Amino acid sequence: MKPGGRERLRECFARIDDPAGQGAKAFIRVFREAASEPAAAGPLAGVPVSVKDLCDVAGSVTTAGSKVLAGGGPATRDAPVVARLRAAGAAIVGTNNMTEFAMGGVGINPHYGTPLNPWDRAAGRIPGGSSSGGAVAVADGMVDAALGSDTAGSIQMPAAFCGITGFKPTARRVPMAGTIPLSPSLDSLGPLARSVADCAQLDAVIAGEGEAFLLPVPSKGLRFAVPKTLVCDELEPPVAAAFAHALSRLSAAGVTIVEIPFAELRELPPLSFSVVEGYAWHRRLLETRRAEYDPIVAGRFANGAAVSAADYIDLVLKRKDLIRRSAEITGDYDAVVMPTVPLVAPKLAEFAGNEPLWLATNRRMIRNPGIANFLDRCALSLPCHETGSAPVGFSLMGEHMGDRRLLAIGLAVEKILS
Repeated sequence: MKPGGRERLRECFARIDDPAGQGAKAFIRVFREAASEPAAAGPLAGVPVSVKDLCDVAGSVTTAGSKVLAGGGPATRDAPVVARLRAAGAAIVGTNNMTEFAMGGVGINPHYGTPLNPWDRAAGRIPGGSSSGGAVAVADGMVDAALGSDTAGSIQMPAAFCGITGFKPTARRVPMAGTIPLSPSLDSLGPLARSVADCAQLDAVIAGEGEAFLLPVPSKGLRFAVPKTLVCDELEPPVAAAFAHALSRLSAAGVTIVEIPFAELRELPPLSFSVVEGYAWHRRLLETRRAEYDPIVAGRFANGAAVSAADYIDLVLKRKDLIRRSAEITGDYDAVVMPTVPLVAPKLAEFAGNEPLWLATNRRMIRNPGIANFLDRCALSLPCHETGSAPVGFSLMGEHMGDRRLLAIGLAVEKILS
């Protein structure tokens, strides 16, 4: 990632302020004066970075894309990830819009507006969520990188829809302190950027690993597993074509592609950690201020009230069992690969007043990227579509704590697919 400077910051602010652009919807607040201060020395010196609005930024109210928290007091200190970005020299440009309380992958926000996907913008397509504003800000050049969160694909999905790169780390590598939780069992923080190298650099900083220089892994000899179960079901034609073409190019470059049953994916439970653990955090607010929530978001959290303690314990134990068995199945492969999302970005207008479509689309979107969260792994989404066509993400899922290895593999894959 190239060092930033005043000229690059001016360009960022100009793009944010462009009335014909998406800045007003991609950002909830902009830190013009603070971002313009001389950058500290470090691996991100002067690089313009934005952060998802669920991360505390000292002196600013953390709203998580909601009006419910907008009247609260400002944060007294930066979240550890924000502090690490500053210490590395990053210029924190602002906080990004998001799905309210990160509850959903579609990316729609009725409170602050919905930033439109850079692809086919005239048609007004969704950006994907919940890290919607960060993905659009990166894709439109308002920042060089954005910090997002991922509970069931919330970095991976908007990266895929917006034609950029997103990395979801193994959850415990990056501290979640100073953030508003959705599901503490699954939440993770990671970067959105325009390349694997840029994601890797930001990842090293927020994980407290310094610069952690990476070299690409030679493609010849890599072994990728493609599950026969679930992940390639009901793909839209552009996604199926782009994924098949990507596999063909990887094979031609010496990567061994192996189809595996991975039938355990059929055992992924329908009960959501986000609903159960989200309800625990929101139940008091729902009792007194539910009318201020997005009705769809409020309804999903409220569903957690019907879940018993026994059901939750079963879910925790089921997850532990699937993590163990899945590691035994995929441990001999360098990555498990799949389309990041089985569809291309739908039009925003289709969702107006249509809650069933919102819910059905969300379920379909999180199906693939949510696997890495449930199995407590890392995952990388990078573009695999032809220039000018609908963006399609190619996902590589690594093993638990295999993050830097996966990013090094991603450098090689990116070179082949680009």
